[in-house]
Amino acid sequence: MTIEAINEQLLRAIGVGVALLDRKTFRFGFRNDTFDEWFSNEDQPGQLQQLFPDLDVTAMQTGLAESGRYTSEIRFKKKRRTLVIAMDFTATNDGVLVLVCQNITRIKELESMIDSYSMMVERNTREIKREKEQVEKLLLNIMPRSVYEEYKTFGVVTPQLYDPVSVLMLDFVGFTDMVASQDPSVTVTELNDIYSAFDRIGEQFGCERIKTIGDAYITVAGLPDPTPDHAKAIANTAIRFVRYLARRNLSHPHQWQCRIGLSTGSVVGSVVGIQKYVYDIFGPAVNLASRLQEFSEPMNITVQDDVAHVLKDQFDLQNIGQRAIRGFGEQDVWRLSDSD
Repeated sequence: MTIEAINEQLLRAIGVGVALLDRKTFRFGFRNDTFDEWFSNEDQPGQLQQLFPDLDVTAMQTGLAESGRYTSEIRFKKKRRTLVIAMDFTATNDGVLVLVCQNITRIKELESMIDSYSMMVERNTREIKREKEQVEKLLLNIMPRSVYEEYKTFGVVTPQLYDPVSVLMLDFVGFTDMVASQDPSVTVTELNDIYSAFDRIGEQFGCERIKTIGDAYITVAGLPDPTPDHAKAIANTAIRFVRYLARRNLSHPHQWQCRIGLSTGSVVGSVVGIQKYVYDIFGPAVNLASRLQEFSEPMNITVQDDVAHVLKDQFDLQNIGQRAIRGFGEQDVWRLSDSD
């Protein structure tokens, strides 16, 4: 077997199409079997432009003149499949143009698959990021940021004692009758509006809303970061809650009347539950605020004696006498009024 035949077999084995052309006329002088398999037709054109009418001959000539090489790609139908062929033209010193063709169809398909996969990964990454942000926003609505960061890092939250803090407990007068007599969707919509306004008011004074239970709203000052004037912050928040409802009632058909209890003391905060978890606080200050709220008249704020002594020089307070507070014995109780 001659060297030429061996080279021909090697070229055929690795799937490379080779052709030799006249540099001036671009007529074919040699084409191997692989080349003919890809580009054969009945006419067997003998000139480059006839075989590849879409080839930019001007660009090819410029590239050959500048560097002696020119590369391009062509696509064409072969049976039912579209083939992509990489073409490499090399000019020799003896006026011969060597054309080497490689079938890169599979490479292009893989590149397309990689691009599609990359786009899918990028899209999924954006969706995951968006979902993560939504989850983070949801969790930050039910727990303080420092608690969320601890939960995100360790997967658990260590119960922590906060002492002292001030607690506000609010509920609405006649809420049960309102729910029974009105469209539930209207009631829920109005509650959402009111609680959203309460959240904004509480944020202004550094209060952390803990939870809502039906018509009960609980917020705390001095948690999770210690606040020296937590009693003042909770008092300002309570006054503005009442003020907001009073103004709202002037322009709404449904009249909302609240009762508020304020206390100060210690609480323990932690995440409760495993699957349906929630951040909650427990302790004497929470229980006392709940008891004091029960003594309040509609649109009034009832204050613990210790809180009243802290606030008496800054707020309008009225002693309403001693009350037997369940679990706390006899204590003086005060009414906090809006002086404006």
